[in-house]
Amino acid sequence: MGVSQNIKTTLERASWIRRMFEEGAELKARLGAGNVYDFTLGNPDLEPPPRFKEALVEAARDPSPGLHGYMVNAGLLDCRQALAGHLSTMYQLDLSAQDLVLTCGAAGALNVILKAILDPGDEVIIFAPYFPEYLFYADNHGGTAVVVETDPSFQLDLKALQKALSPRTKAVLINSPNNPTGQVYPAPALMEMGHLLKQHGEQAGRVIYLVADEPYSRILYDRLELPNIFSVYQNTLLATSFSKDLSIPGERLGLVAVSPRAAHREELLAGLILVNRTLGFVNAPAFMQRVVAKVPGLSVDFTAYARRRDLLAQILQEAGYRFVNPQGAFYFFPEAPGGDDLAFVNRLKQENILAVPGRGFGRAGYFRLAFCVAESVIEQAAPGFIKAARG
Repeated sequence: MGVSQNIKTTLERASWIRRMFEEGAELKARLGAGNVYDFTLGNPDLEPPPRFKEALVEAARDPSPGLHGYMVNAGLLDCRQALAGHLSTMYQLDLSAQDLVLTCGAAGALNVILKAILDPGDEVIIFAPYFPEYLFYADNHGGTAVVVETDPSFQLDLKALQKALSPRTKAVLINSPNNPTGQVYPAPALMEMGHLLKQHGEQAGRVIYLVADEPYSRILYDRLELPNIFSVYQNTLLATSFSKDLSIPGERLGLVAVSPRAAHREELLAGLILVNRTLGFVNAPAFMQRVVAKVPGLSVDFTAYARRRDLLAQILQEAGYRFVNPQGAFYFFPEAPGGDDLAFVNRLKQENILAVPGRGFGRAGYFRLAFCVAESVIEQAAPGFIKAARG
């Protein structure tokens, strides 16, 4: 056997997102890219802001010596200072550079967190539907992912959470705005969840961390505001990235922010920094740190995503699909007509529409559409959506 049994098993249940994306590449090669309507991958298609590109050029022209060398594993101090200032304003919290660890994207941030806090057999609670890689991230570091279902509107089911809490619970991982549903968890539910974690942690005699994965935090619709996750629970760790804010997912820059109120804060930060090195990341990309330090708080104009959401919502509604309108991010998660998500995704494929079955996100019977695509793609796919829904 060429790989471990664990990896062999993982390969068999690997991400449906990538699988459908790869099938789509084959279809495009055969039919031509313009004849295939690909809604599989959450790959931001908006160009980074002009000021970001200017900062890129400025950083590239900087003649200072030593700019491309190793650094402290937490990241460049001036970058962390700039970002801490922005996050302090955004989250109304006094964060310093010492509270931040820069990472290789939000995925790197989550792996660094879980490696630092998990002992073998510890449990990480996640909510379905979930980003599929969460299962693998927990497994990477000896943890066990415990899946808790959300309600029919994809909102937190706190009674289900309470039942899932156990003496082995070490973290609860939430993603809001959510991939794949686009739902945002409201402040009252988050406050109640924080109370449950505090109460259970005291009873179990251990710290339970709330890990908030928030790469979509600024992609919100209908004037909705994202609740301040640091205000709901003292032991909060934020994982985020610049992939969506600046539309630079390939540059792999993210961060962990540790609440100044978190228990064992200094030890935790030391652990995160050590793990950033020993997992092989060493440090986040130096060049991109220098660029982002010049533009803290900058983001693309997300109004294009709002137009696309409304356009796709109208098409799906008129075609008879049942769905919860997304409040943020850039995904729809409709019910699959007929109930079999895999069969329906194959039906869409016959109309040259590529989607991802919901079973890949822990919720069979649904399918995901990523609408970070040109409006023309959405418009041209409309007849296919209608035909597929009618069977």
